[in-house]
This record gives sequence, C-alpha cells and structure tokens, in this order.
Amino acid sequence: MSMPALKGTPASWSYLFIRLLFKFVLKIFYGTIVVENVDLIPPRGTPCIVCANHSNSLTDALLLVTSIPSKKRNLLRLTAKSTQFGKKTFTSWLIESAGTVPLMRRKDYAEGSEVDNSHVMRYLMEALELGDAVCLFPEGMSRYHPTIAPLKTGVSRLVSDVLTRNRHNPDFEINVLTCSITYMHRQHFRSDVLVTFHPPMKFTPKNNPELLAPTDFSEIRVLTAKMHQQISSGTLDAPSWRLVRNAKLAARMYAPLGTTMSLGDYIRVVRTFLEAFKLAEQPKVDPTSDGEAPQPEQVLREDKKIVQLGNDLKEYQDQLSRWGIKDDRIRRPLPRRVILYRLCVRLIWSLFLITLSIPGLLLWLPVFVTTMIAVHQYKRTGPVWDTYDEIAQYKLTYGLISWICVYFTAMVVTFPTALLTAVLVPAAMWMGLRWMEDAVSAFRAFVSLVRLLWIGAPALQAMRGRRAELYARVMALATGTLGLPAEPETYFAETGGVEKGRVRGRWASKANYFSVRRRRKRDWNETLRLYDQVDYPGDEY
Repeated sequence: MSMPALKGTPASWSYLFIRLLFKFVLKIFYGTIVVENVDLIPPRGTPCIVCANHSNSLTDALLLVTSIPSKKRNLLRLTAKSTQFGKKTFTSWLIESAGTVPLMRRKDYAEGSEVDNSHVMRYLMEALELGDAVCLFPEGMSRYHPTIAPLKTGVSRLVSDVLTRNRHNPDFEINVLTCSITYMHRQHFRSDVLVTFHPPMKFTPKNNPELLAPTDFSEIRVLTAKMHQQISSGTLDAPSWRLVRNAKLAARMYAPLGTTMSLGDYIRVVRTFLEAFKLAEQPKVDPTSDGEAPQPEQVLREDKKIVQLGNDLKEYQDQLSRWGIKDDRIRRPLPRRVILYRLCVRLIWSLFLITLSIPGLLLWLPVFVTTMIAVHQYKRTGPVWDTYDEIAQYKLTYGLISWICVYFTAMVVTFPTALLTAVLVPAAMWMGLRWMEDAVSAFRAFVSLVRLLWIGAPALQAMRGRRAELYARVMALATGTLGLPAEPETYFAETGGVEKGRVRGRWASKANYFSVRRRRKRDWNETLRLYDQVDYPGDEY
C-alpha cells in the first residue's frame, strides 16, 4: 500500500513576514550570498531534517530560512535554546514569532536540575510526520571557532524514533539534508557567504531496519559520522585559525587576484590546501606500536615539506600584514611613475564617490553609530570564542531597529511628501552604500600604493624573490600533490556559469564595473575595510 501524499504545515503570516524581512536585511549586511545545489532540497511534503554547522548564532538559522526557496519548502521549523524565550527583547520576539521550538540545554541549568526535551522531540516527530522540514544544529551550540565541534547524536536518534513510530508503513521516507555554511568574515559588514546543500540521505523502515528500535547505538554513531563528513566537506574545518590563514594565502598565490572564480570554487580551493596542511600536521603513528605499520619515509618527507611551507607562508603573510599590503602588490611590481599616477587617480575617484554617497551616508549614520555602540558593549561581556559568534546577530537586529527608526522619522519630518520619501529614502541609502563600497575600495588601493612608496624598492625586491620561491612550492603542492589544475586562471574562467558577484571576461569587467545590485569583487576576502582582512583571533580557547 502506497503512502498517502503529505502536504506539510502551511506557513503563518508572521513566519512569511519574518522571512521576507530578513531576506532583505541579510542582503544588506552581506555583500554576496551564494546558495549552491538548491535542486537537492527535498520538495514540500517530504519529511526532512535540515542540519548545518553552527558558527554564527541566530544568523545561521536566518540564512537557512531565506536560502531555501518558498517554492521548495514554504516552512522550515526552527529550534533554539530555551533561554532565549520569554524575554522582553527584539530577538526573543523574533524567535517566538517564527514558530521556533525551545530546546533545553543541560549547560544552561544548574547542576541537578531536570532537563527534559521529550515533549519537544514528540512535537518535532509529529511535524515530520506531517511532511514538514525541521532545522537542527547537531553541534549543539554556536561558537566562534575554526573547527566543527563533534556532533551530538540527537538528529540520528530523531531519525530512528520517527522510523520506529512509522514501522507499520515500510515506505515512509524521511530525509536528512546536510548543509555547509561558510562565512568569509561572519561578523563583518558586506563580506560574503556560501551556503552549500549536499545530497540528502534518505531513510525508510524497509531499507533501514538497523535504525528501528531496539537500535544498536553504533548505528546512531555511524549516521552521525556521515552527517559530520558531509557538513565538513563543504566548508573550512580546521583545528586553528593559523591553518585557515595559511590556506587562504596559498589559494591566493595559486589563483591570484583577477582569477574569475565563483565563491564556491574559491572556497573549495582554499579547503583543498587546508586539508593538506591539516593532514601534514596530524600526529604520526608510532612505528613501535603493536599492529601498526610505520609511515613510509616518502610520506613523512612530504609532510615535513608541507609543514615547512605552512610555516614559511605564515612568516610571509606576517610581513605583508606589518606592511599593510596584499600579496598581489608583490606579485605585480609597479614602476614609481605608475604608482604616482595611480595614486592621483584612486584619490580623485574615491573622493568623487564619497561625495556622491554623502546623502545616503547621512541617513546611514544613526544606524552605524547605534550598531557600533551595541556591539562594543556586547564584546565586553565575555571572551572572543563566546561572543564573536553573536556579533552579526547584534548588528542585524540593532541595524534593523535603527533603520526602521530612521525610515519612519524621515516619513514624519517630510509628511506632506511622505509617499515620495517612502521610495527615495531606501533608494538613497542603497545607492549611498553602493557608492561607499567602491569609494572604500578605491581609497584602500590608494593607501596600499602609499605604503609601497614608504616600503621602498629594495625591500620590495627582496620580498619579490621570497615570493617567487614560495610560489614555486605552492604550485608544486597544488599540481603535483593535490591535483589542482595547472592553469587556474584559464581553467576557472572557462568553468561555471553566471554566479553572483562574478564577472566573466575583460569586456564584462569593464561594462559591469558598477552594478546597482552588488559590488563586483575581484577578491572574495574583501570586506568594507581600508585594509586586507587576513588576521583572526588567537588560538587560546
């Protein structure tokens, strides 16, 4: 007997409003949000658990809600820690209005207190049986850390419980859709985000009897390990920020500035180098241990070379950071007369763009000041690892509230022409932001050129020789060991399609120099800063 078609729960008006509102807010805060493999999302009516890495608090959930098209899923049921409910704050109202389910965490309650989520799990099982999609973060908590935490087994146990409840229907199917979220700089305004969905894992009572009660817990662990592998395969997962920094520099040397790569391709190249650095630094098997074969001498030599390359890349990047310039300034030397000419052009262009953006920036000023004060005060409440994952959330919420105040204040002040103001204020703020982005980019180039003059030709020449040696080693690792294409600039220019934020070809680069929708970035590491954002917090956690 075939299983009757499920339709899923209709989305409430408050959920639809919040989804639309934060789709707008996220597009303002992040420069480019690229969503990959939308076609892999199970259609509406298919019981589905969406799982992702969790490094940016509430922002992760909002990204998933807005990244899944409404034609695919009209509702994504969220979960959040119970301590965020029942407060007189905007965040609490937001969570409750979206129909979020409260989960009790043992760490949030005093020792000996009863922590019972059985009613919550029952609610989630009933929602899945209706054909809904449920969002869970199996790491159990959000944290600002370069590595994905060991996953809790809750998702796997939920799959087992749902299959057991429906064992009478052997064709009942539940999907586990894993997702990798990669922030280039999660807390920085106008940085970029990649959301990658992976092929869903499908389970039925007929095909997966090992997950029916009574269940061998080893099967639960196997499923949890598969989820961890899928999630980590699409993002940057490292034991330290140092390795992430080294991998980004190696990727920038391999595919230099100007390579027309999509954000997804760039992150996959960075991850390829990152995995090589991780593997090389892993503890080696002791050849004297029982039953373990010693590592081949060739492998040990190769690992030492990779570790040394990572150390040398770190020293090179440290020097670039002290000078305040990018690797591309070393790669492509400029004659003094060209530097002086470009100094004039960049300064004039940046001043021109700033002048154009002044009306919009005056409207943005209260938003920037309010957000800056709120974030500064919040940072003082705890260490980096416990606070930095919520900075984006604070910027989003305080930015939204202050923007609404600015918008309606402008409407009241210009009441006779309020209808016109309702259109002109958002337009002026958006165009001001877009012009400011390009102005900051031009002035950043101006500052970098000034620093080249300050550093001097002899030091730059010595650094250029150092880079040439590093580049040869990076390319040998990329093409000889990692299997990356030997001609990245040609290869990536010919692959892919029309991705967000990507410009294909020289003509398109000139014709689309200024885009009203988003900035055409040449460097995916770019943020709205006057310097190259390459440093991360220390590794002391």
